Amino acid sequence: MKIKFIAVGGTIDKVYFDKKSEYQVGESVLSDILQEANVNFEHEIETMIQKDSLDMTEEDRRLLFRKISADECQFVIVTHGTDTMIHTAQRLKAVSNKVVVLTGAMQPAKFRSSDAAFNVGTAIAAVQSLPPGVYIAMNGRIFDPDKVEKNREFNWFEDI
Repeated sequence: MKIKFIAVGGTIDKVYFDKKSEYQVGESVLSDILQEANVNFEHEIETMIQKDSLDMTEEDRRLLFRKISADECQFVIVTHGTDTMIHTAQRLKAVSNKVVVLTGAMQPAKFRSSDAAFNVGTAIAAVQSLPPGVYIAMNGRIFDPDKVEKNREFNWFEDI
């Protein structure tokens, strides 16, 4: 089983620039997370779009849909910003015969207290065990994109 990772940006890949007092989306941290976890499954990482999810457009989502649909890999994990992850997951539901799991982080992966590695690990377990469809893996849970919301007060995803 090969897992394809597609990094499209979001908080998981943000880097803090102290002099500018702002965050910017940087290079994907997936290879570091997978190396630190000592994974032993076949995988490939591709970076595309590299935007904060609030800046993603419908054209970006169409591009992601086309990329996933055309890829030969049946198991896909997308790292994505949490603000519009649900919207993107809903747009990807038309992908057929693949397991697609979107995940991200509430804090940049480079932060010591980040949830990034835990969420990626949850997504890896999910993509290997779920039937074809599109899912969200956040906060140790797997969600249906049509039955989830981001709770900004508690900084987690929850059922609706």
